[in-house]
Amino acid sequence: MRFHEYILIIAMAIDPTDIRSLSDFLRNHRTHMERLADTGRPEVLTVNGRARVVIQDAEAYQRVAELADRMEAILAVREALESVGRGEGISLEELDRAVGTRRGRRSAGTDGPE
Repeated sequence: MRFHEYILIIAMAIDPTDIRSLSDFLRNHRTHMERLADTGRPEVLTVNGRARVVIQDAEAYQRVAELADRMEAILAVREALESVGRGEGISLEELDRAVGTRRGRRSAGTDGPE
């Protein structure tokens, strides 16, 4: 399991008091909606005693999604730095030449436009 998956599990941890039946949710949806908005915690809804769906306030979900995006970016940078530390990758000059070639530009170090 990757680091960001651990963070998401922690962020999405379900409190046992947030496990409710779907029937209860349908009967008391206003109360559930208020609790979701007030606490920001998700609820697990069960059918016949088994977890079937997780619901969460939209703002709380957005915060978790943004956290996941940030963690993925941090991990990508960390992996890139580790790669460079192992001597993998290419120099900035090589990158400029490769990108310049694909875009139809002259590579770095050449005279200006003709």
